[in-house]
Amino acid sequence: MKYYQIYKKNKYNFPLIFFTTLCLWLCLILPAKSFSGDLDEIMKNKVIRHLGVPYANFITGSGDGMDVELIQGFAEHLGVRYQYVETSWGDVTGDLTGKKVKATGDDITIIGEVPVKGDLIANGFTVLEWRKKIVNYSNPTFPTQVWMIATADSSLQPVIPGKTIEQDIDSVKSRLSGLTVLGLANTCLDPKLYDIKGTGATVKLFHAKLNEMAPAVINREADATLLDVPDALIALDKWPGKVKVIGPVSGKQEMAVAFPKDAPELLKAFNAYLSEVKSNGIYVNLVKKYYPAVFDYYPEFFE
Repeated sequence: MKYYQIYKKNKYNFPLIFFTTLCLWLCLILPAKSFSGDLDEIMKNKVIRHLGVPYANFITGSGDGMDVELIQGFAEHLGVRYQYVETSWGDVTGDLTGKKVKATGDDITIIGEVPVKGDLIANGFTVLEWRKKIVNYSNPTFPTQVWMIATADSSLQPVIPGKTIEQDIDSVKSRLSGLTVLGLANTCLDPKLYDIKGTGATVKLFHAKLNEMAPAVINREADATLLDVPDALIALDKWPGKVKVIGPVSGKQEMAVAFPKDAPELLKAFNAYLSEVKSNGIYVNLVKKYYPAVFDYYPEFFE
């Protein structure tokens, strides 16, 4: 049937058909930003969507983890349903904000728009300067730092702690020339953040899961790897006698839950909840359950 025949047959309904088709087309091409919102939208929809990447004991991949239980408790506190939405390190900020970004040092460039898939990020999410330009962080939930890790039989020897962290970092970096070091782009383990290339080391970007970086070094895929404290503690426990800590390549850092810039009330509600579970012992019990050794390394954080 030709176009003019369709129009003739539906001459009274044609504007309605055209408008409906246009609306459907716009829904398909525009990012689903309308599905995200602040606290009032969460309460209205009766669900909070937890964006996460399986990582260390924050999200184990088996339905539990420190951040899983923390956000489940927050959902219960609000009286809404908890929903876990798995994502990846490359997609997680876009899935929260609707903006796909490229990080260069402490700066970002917005390179596109994507559908929003969640309401908050919680998976041992390190506070980084470039991330602060696209998300808002809660009060700190966990202490961290980036360490250099090598196999136990490596010729690379642990540094003797000096008077300052800066001295220890310089000591670690002075030992890396000629070695291959693993890193993970656009995360807290991005070698560019710590000028690993400037040490004379060969940087090798890892393209698998962050949880697999320690096993990659054990399997001789590189001489050493960057790891943050939570994953390093798990590696030391999981593969005793096979890996060792050389020393820090960053100062002390913190992890927190990330929220969209346009969700201030949701952030405020979470901070109030976090304060409550820290005061009543629930938070400390979660840390003891998933990271019992961290109290030995960062006792001041938990005072």
